[in-house]
Amino acid sequence: MALPKVKLSKSKKGRRRSHLALALAQIQPCPNCKHMKRPHAICPNCGHYNGKEVIKTA
Repeated sequence: MALPKVKLSKSKKGRRRSHLALALAQIQPCPNCKHMKRPHAICPNCGHYNGKEVIKTA
């Protein structure tokens, strides 16, 4: 089993993992009902996607 030859410092490990942080979810208003939704997704409020009603909502 392989073992490291030199101890990896906390700062070195942190610099390597600096790009692994989670990003905030992007949201935008629905063009139909102005309810906030994720891009490229069906609106959970009105059921529209790309200007067409995809699912029926009550």
